[in-house]
Amino acid sequence: MKRFKSARQLQRFASIHDPIANLFHIPRHDIPSAHHRELGATAMQMWNEIAHIAA
Repeated sequence: MKRFKSARQLQRFASIHDPIANLFHIPRHDIPSAHHRELGATAMQMWNEIAHIAA
């Protein structure tokens, strides 16, 4: 709970952070670098759509 004022504040952060972090967590076993970069680019594109960010 470092740097959080309360358990409630930590819970609010974790509930938002986890789904976003899972979007960018790409397992690295047995996939070529080009495919890993492609998956990362797709995740970033999805995030831009979710956050309504113009690329």
